[in-house]
Amino acid sequence: MPVIKAIVTAGGTSRRFGVGNKLLEDLNGKPVIKYSVDLFTEMGFEVIIPAHHSFIPEMEELFKDYSNVRIIQGGLTRQQSVYRGLKTAEWCDYVIIHDGARPLIKRETVEKCLEKAYEKRAAIVAVHTTDTIKTVDMHKKITGTPLRTNLVNVQTPQIFDYRLILDAHESHLECSMTDDSCLVEAYGTDVYYVEGEYSNIKITNQIDMDYAKLLLESHL
Repeated sequence: MPVIKAIVTAGGTSRRFGVGNKLLEDLNGKPVIKYSVDLFTEMGFEVIIPAHHSFIPEMEELFKDYSNVRIIQGGLTRQQSVYRGLKTAEWCDYVIIHDGARPLIKRETVEKCLEKAYEKRAAIVAVHTTDTIKTVDMHKKITGTPLRTNLVNVQTPQIFDYRLILDAHESHLECSMTDDSCLVEAYGTDVYYVEGEYSNIKITNQIDMDYAKLLLESHL
């Protein structure tokens, strides 16, 4: 069996959310970040959480009874935080990278993404774009309308062969990308996707939190 570890990102300051850290906000009786961490630990994976330094004490308190959760200090950017997580996750075969602000990820989606990663070395979760997308220039002029059939909205988890994603990060240390699959693409390796769920939202503001509560109550 391959050794799998999960990196759950928690390095942001939640500026767009408002007061407090959105990952520690109560979501129907449980802090937001605990949903994904609990899922990964229940699946038997060690979880590494690169956290913003100001929230490390609270994260350590939240997960003090978890034997397979490690809290480390994140970097100045998401990319730096993930890289620190990768360096901590040495001696594994595959790494799951997931946004701590996506609490509604489903086990079957993780399993589907893992199967694709086993086959292709690099797999992400995505859903087809439902809105019409426009490209624009700096003057706010519309420059094009890509076909929706060729567009997907990228989510997490993103799962990679450990050596591949580590090499991709180390080859682009001076960049600042918000998506790990971009690094793998830039490294020259193909990335594949599996269908996710539209309910796998990322909590950015209070409206997202309210929507997540409704989704949980609807058992979606």
